[in-house]
Amino acid sequence: MHQDDWIILISTILFIVIYGAYKTRKNKNIQSFLKGNNTSNWFTIGISVMATQASAITFLSTPGQAYYDGMGFLQFYLGLPLAMIIICMFFVPLYHKLKVYTAYEFLENRFDRKTRTLGAILFLIQRGLAAGITIFAPSIILSTVLGIDLKILNFLVGFLVIVYTVTGGTKAVNITQKQQMFVIFLGLFFVFFFLIERYPENLTVSKFLEYSRSSEKFKILDFSIDPNNRYTFWSGITGGLFLALSYFGTDQSQVQRYISGKSVKEIRLGLIFNGIFKIPMQFFILLLGVMVFVFFEFNKSPVNYNPQVISYAQKNYSSDFNKILNEYEDLTFEKRKLQQGFLSNIGDFPIQLNSIQKKEKELRTNVKELVSTNNNSIEENDKDYVFLHFILNYLPKGLIGLLIAVIICAAMSSTASELNALAATTTIDLYKRNHQIKKSERHYLSASKFFTVMWGIIAIVFASFGTLFENLIQLVNIIGSIFYGTILGIFLVAFFFKKITSNSVFWSACLSQIIIFIIFFTTDISYLWLNFIGAFITVVLSNIIERFKLIV
Repeated sequence: MHQDDWIILISTILFIVIYGAYKTRKNKNIQSFLKGNNTSNWFTIGISVMATQASAITFLSTPGQAYYDGMGFLQFYLGLPLAMIIICMFFVPLYHKLKVYTAYEFLENRFDRKTRTLGAILFLIQRGLAAGITIFAPSIILSTVLGIDLKILNFLVGFLVIVYTVTGGTKAVNITQKQQMFVIFLGLFFVFFFLIERYPENLTVSKFLEYSRSSEKFKILDFSIDPNNRYTFWSGITGGLFLALSYFGTDQSQVQRYISGKSVKEIRLGLIFNGIFKIPMQFFILLLGVMVFVFFEFNKSPVNYNPQVISYAQKNYSSDFNKILNEYEDLTFEKRKLQQGFLSNIGDFPIQLNSIQKKEKELRTNVKELVSTNNNSIEENDKDYVFLHFILNYLPKGLIGLLIAVIICAAMSSTASELNALAATTTIDLYKRNHQIKKSERHYLSASKFFTVMWGIIAIVFASFGTLFENLIQLVNIIGSIFYGTILGIFLVAFFFKKITSNSVFWSACLSQIIIFIIFFTTDISYLWLNFIGAFITVVLSNIIERFKLIV
């Protein structure tokens, strides 16, 4: 990167960290540290909830997802608006009335301590893993393209997040997320207009849409009922609904964002704000991925976007790789001639272009197989590198630094929320609840800060030993889906089945979690369905056990 990019990157990150730490440095008790003294308005809540979900993975992986697979990933969010309405109706009034610090306090009020502890532990496991991934995701990709050691990047991102999260707690997270979201959207809008400027002059909006549709990038809705199809309309409004209910209603990293609200009205407005704008935001990010695809259709693109793959293939398999590369370049030359005819209005989108795109896809697969067969340490799947390759190779200086700042800001934003929530749950649900001798407020404030640092170190260590998956945004959602269904099932029983007792729901949740593990590791069912299945099994088993008194 150019010196100007480094200046913009470093100054942006340092400003957010210093500003957040300074503005929220005066925490006198655990109430102010974990709930910000309940001073958050609806806009702060809405932005904070949105920023917590929109990690660096969103801005690295989602454009790559659209580049290869089109806009269908948007179906993942179809259940979100309905989930927001349900949470506003049932979850928010109860949390506010009980003045809880964590969602799992409610479970003890309704059931008993062991059920509360089970819910808290399930959250700590899945969110502890996710916190490591949100640091690891940008670090491994930035280390590859910038040539900086992975462990150094993991430490830097984690350290900066720990600094202002320990200093200011929930209020620091909420305040910094406003600046982070501003930087994020500023950077994305710059990319949007830059892409439009760099398209061929005669690539009109109608031709852009025709090219994208013919390349199968604009198929948003899939009404297939095949459970093995990962993203469909049905999995979105069922599995997506249950995932959103679990995430926003029972995951402490989100619950903590809105229980700091001034009132039920402010909390509801903030959540509805998120429900209204989340889908358009994801549509815009996916659209950027499609726009990057079209851009690379008319500009030079590598056969694999991960530079480590190219370097390894050239060094160890130069003959085979050069053969693939020559075929790829020949196809590109042939494609350019067809594109000229398309832009000159000589016929519709040619069938030959689709044929060339399929051949290019086969050559990309050949490169991946060449590397994966002989080296498991290099991630040959390059979905998560597409957007970053575009940023580093085509954006003007200054804008590159801003976009890298976007990625790191997003990582810091979501990681801060996760560390804040992990510390709250550990302090309130495990440490304080099981303390025989009651301690002072200052003691528990110190404990919260200690657990924040502890979980930050765990996240950094986990990030240092992480690995890329098929697509990072899918990995985070898969981890959540394995646990969320069971947790949601416990809460649904608590809300809607008043006669079910603690033992019934506790053992049904344990069995449900075991069954979900078996389903995940032995079948090809889309992970979105795990949320519905886990919740359904927990509710049904609870009723069966209670009805037939199978457990005393």
